[in-house]
Amino acid sequence: MPILASLPGLNLLSSLPSNPPQNDTTSSTPSPSPPIPIPKYPPPRSRNPKTNVPRSNPALSIPHRRSNYRKPVQKGVISTDGDRCVIVGENGVSYKLPGAPFEFQYSYSETPNAEPIAIREPAYLPFAPPTMPRPWTGKAPLKKSKKNIPLFDSFNPPPPGKKGVKHVEKPGPFPFGKYPKEGKTREEILGEPLKKWEIKMLVKPLLSYNRQVNLGRDGLTHNMLGLIHSHWKRRRVCKIKCKGVPTVDMDNVCRHIEEKTGGKIIYRVGGVVYLFRGRNYNYRTRPQYPVMLWKPATPVYPKLIQEAPEGLTKAEADEFRKKGKSLLPICTLAKNGVYASLVKDVRDAFEECPLVKIDCKGLQPSDYKKIGAKLKELVPCVLLSFDDEQILMWRGRDWKSMYGDTSSTLVPVKADISSGIDNSAKSSDDSGTPDSQRVVSSPKMMSLWRRAIESNKALLLEELALCPDALLEKVEEFEGMSLAIEHSCEALVLSSEDGSSGSSSADFKGGSYSEDENDIYSSDDIIDDEDYDDDSFAEVNPSIPLGSLPVDKIAERLRRESK
Repeated sequence: MPILASLPGLNLLSSLPSNPPQNDTTSSTPSPSPPIPIPKYPPPRSRNPKTNVPRSNPALSIPHRRSNYRKPVQKGVISTDGDRCVIVGENGVSYKLPGAPFEFQYSYSETPNAEPIAIREPAYLPFAPPTMPRPWTGKAPLKKSKKNIPLFDSFNPPPPGKKGVKHVEKPGPFPFGKYPKEGKTREEILGEPLKKWEIKMLVKPLLSYNRQVNLGRDGLTHNMLGLIHSHWKRRRVCKIKCKGVPTVDMDNVCRHIEEKTGGKIIYRVGGVVYLFRGRNYNYRTRPQYPVMLWKPATPVYPKLIQEAPEGLTKAEADEFRKKGKSLLPICTLAKNGVYASLVKDVRDAFEECPLVKIDCKGLQPSDYKKIGAKLKELVPCVLLSFDDEQILMWRGRDWKSMYGDTSSTLVPVKADISSGIDNSAKSSDDSGTPDSQRVVSSPKMMSLWRRAIESNKALLLEELALCPDALLEKVEEFEGMSLAIEHSCEALVLSSEDGSSGSSSADFKGGSYSEDENDIYSSDDIIDDEDYDDDSFAEVNPSIPLGSLPVDKIAERLRRESK
């Protein structure tokens, strides 16, 4: 700084010039070009281009399932295409094709009994048009094979040791000396009923077999019919595993399976069904059904929940719904479970309480609504709500106990389960007995008590004022009598030389024998007279009761099990 200040003509405190000098454009050098040119990208394309694509098939223009399309319909034909038509009836929406054995539906077992009031899409047939030269499979046609592949015939299957051929079971089983024969009707194809040893032979290999048909929430669908026949192509029995909503009414599922496929259910455990194709089944002459190309939209049905259900006013229904919020559910349904015992559980719960609630958390709304509709018809009951993923039901005014009428019984009451729900659960006595000490006992419990008393397994004390010694004497006497009945059996005295015959039982203190043989032997041990011929017992002494000895019943049971 001192050096700069000593220079002549330099003022460090001078201001900057007001007008800066202009740049000389002639003397400036041009800016250098970038080493890599900047790429020019095309403009981004729009994701939803508005292009008019011609749609020749009207089925491609079906509105979305979540659209507000609603068309009221009435019972009868709603659409026709030549001989093919769409029908609305008691079984919902069905499709009639020329030459079909029955009207086709998307689901045969899970269609509500109520008639639909509207449809959610235009009425089109979900099948390929009849003008196509080949059945539509959703794929392009394959090139013509040079090999001449013969049509598969179950009566003449390929030999077992042939390479490249999967295992094929022959038709049958047949008794010795009998062979398969062509059949047209269901009875001719099934042939003679299977015996017990034949059923065991067919079912035992499939118990741990994972090749099966899975039946879900839609029940028995149309395309499952062809799938079952493809299983029958190589095996005599088709294993069907049912889960979810259809298992509430397994009898309905089994009935539709037998009607639509023509087979016979030979074994059923839980949700697993074993379907036999028949002794004379031939894959070559099987019924062939067209493939359903898409799932039709579910029609609109009447509402299940009403503000004032049948037999109730709106105020009573609201009161039941309010009390149902604090009610504990009898069970919790798991997703894709087997609900075969649900109807029985609900009926048993109605014996104790007029309101029943089922927890359905985790299930889809359509699933537990279908379950509620099934329970309404099978129990029967009145549906109150589906709030909080729970089914709330009322047993109705016309409800009758499964165990008949029962009288009230004096029992000490600590906590009344049905308190505040049903006023009929308590009754007051005219003699002045307080309401808290006199209630109507459970009909099921009364039935069990009555059965125990009749079979001498329980003792009814008519004298309530007994001293401890007298009560102990009664208990010891009843204990000896019950043990004697439990470890005793009837004795039969055969005819003597003078022709006199009769039966007697051993006498014991306080004991008696039951005159009905069904109390000792099960229903399987009871001999049916139709199984025997009259000539086989011609030489037996008529004074001896036929088949009355226990050894005869054991021999008959072993004979039937060995078949």
